[in-house]
Amino acid sequence: MDLGIAGKLALVTASSGGMGRNIAHSLAAEGANVVLFARSADKLQAVAEEIEKKHGVKAVAVAGSMLETADVRRLAGTLKELGGPDIVVLVTGRPPNPLRDTLDENDESRWTEAYQTQLWAVVQVMNAVAPLMLPRGWGRIIAVTSASAKEPMALHALSTVFRSGVAAYMKGLSKEIGHTGITINCVGPALIDTSHRTGKSAYTAEQTKHRESLTPLGRMGTQEELCGVIAFLASRQAGFVNGSTIQVEGGMGNSLF
Repeated sequence: MDLGIAGKLALVTASSGGMGRNIAHSLAAEGANVVLFARSADKLQAVAEEIEKKHGVKAVAVAGSMLETADVRRLAGTLKELGGPDIVVLVTGRPPNPLRDTLDENDESRWTEAYQTQLWAVVQVMNAVAPLMLPRGWGRIIAVTSASAKEPMALHALSTVFRSGVAAYMKGLSKEIGHTGITINCVGPALIDTSHRTGKSAYTAEQTKHRESLTPLGRMGTQEELCGVIAFLASRQAGFVNGSTIQVEGGMGNSLF
């Protein structure tokens, strides 16, 4: 199926590795040109070269932090020079480690870090980038949150609170600017295999077995499956999906909606 995004310009944050890198590849495979934004200049440039070589599209690396106003403004300047983004995929950092029970989350610095990394980073990028999209008459904005934003999970208090905040922010914005032709949605993953980061699983065999048992499918989700959902939300065909959070967690949750 032709997703109708060939030649579009897509921004992917946190794209020097991991999930962000994989998302950038999935959009580039559909013919989208990509702007990569992350802190590590060397890694980011390597991903840009890798994408151009593999997919034959334009890939531009912009090194910087989602938390630094000057960096975000520089990113917006680059996007404006390129004609403005059509697609924005917002990937943010993880909450502080180690994960803790809710009542053990009593360290203010951990709450501050989680707020800045998971919620404020999204707001700051959107404040700078979304205005560039408004005159274009078409656009797709997708934030990667977590399944815990919809159905809280043990040891995920920080993620639940601030990724829920992202979902609420995106829902409100979708109502305000939907008339411009821009759709705004979230993707809430869980139980996605992350072995691509190190070449081996981050979990012991026992932990992996437990995680696999949490979904009726009896397995972990793949990066390809997660990226496929994001690519669809970025597509022409997803034009009537707006203000939604799509769970990618293999049926782990018990909520009907």
